[in-house]
Amino acid sequence: MSVRLDRKVERKRVHVGLSSLTRAHRLAAAFAFSLLVGLFARISVDLPLSPVPITGQSFAVLLCGALFGPRLAAVSLLMYLIEGALGLPVFAGGKGGIDVFFGATAGFLIAFPFAGAMVGYLSVRGWDRRLIDATLAMTLGTLLIMGIGALWLGVYLKNVGAWQSLSALADMAIFPYLPGAALKIVVAAGIVWALRRRLSLRLT
Repeated sequence: MSVRLDRKVERKRVHVGLSSLTRAHRLAAAFAFSLLVGLFARISVDLPLSPVPITGQSFAVLLCGALFGPRLAAVSLLMYLIEGALGLPVFAGGKGGIDVFFGATAGFLIAFPFAGAMVGYLSVRGWDRRLIDATLAMTLGTLLIMGIGALWLGVYLKNVGAWQSLSALADMAIFPYLPGAALKIVVAAGIVWALRRRLSLRLT
C-alpha cells in the first residue's frame, strides 16, 4: 500500500513540476521542440513518383501536440515554420527559405500547427489516458496533415500544368505514406500513453 502511495505522490510531483513552468520556460521548451522537428525532417526518403518525400516530421508534430497541448504546440510548430522561412535548413532534405511555401510540400508544412493543436486539444481532454484514444487522436492529426497537404498539392499541380486526376493525386500524396503514417501513429501514441501513465508527463 505504501509503495502505491509513494508512486502516486511521485507522479503528482512530476506533473505539477512541468505544469508550473514559467512562460519563459514554456517558450524555451517550444523553441527546443521546434528544433527537434527540424531534426526529424532530416529523416527523409524521396519517392520516384511523388514530389513529397517521406519524413519524420509528422511524428514529431504528433508528439508536440500531445505533450504540449493545443496552444504551446501551435506556438512551437509556428516557430518551426518561421525558422524555415528565414532560411534555416529545417525542412525535408535540409531545405529552407520562403520559396518552400510556394512548392509542392507547402500544404503539409502549413498543416503542422493545426494538427499539433488538434492532437493537443484532444490530449488535454483525456484522449491520452488510454492507448486506443491516444492512437485515435494521432490518427486524426495525421489525417488532417494528409488532407491539407493533398489539397495544396492538387492546387499546385494544376497551377504548374501537371494535374492528372484525383487517383493520381492520391498516389502522390496519400497511398505511399500510409504504412509509415501507421507506424508513426502507433509509436507516438505508445510513447505519449506510457509517459502519461507512468509519469503524468504533460506540459499543458
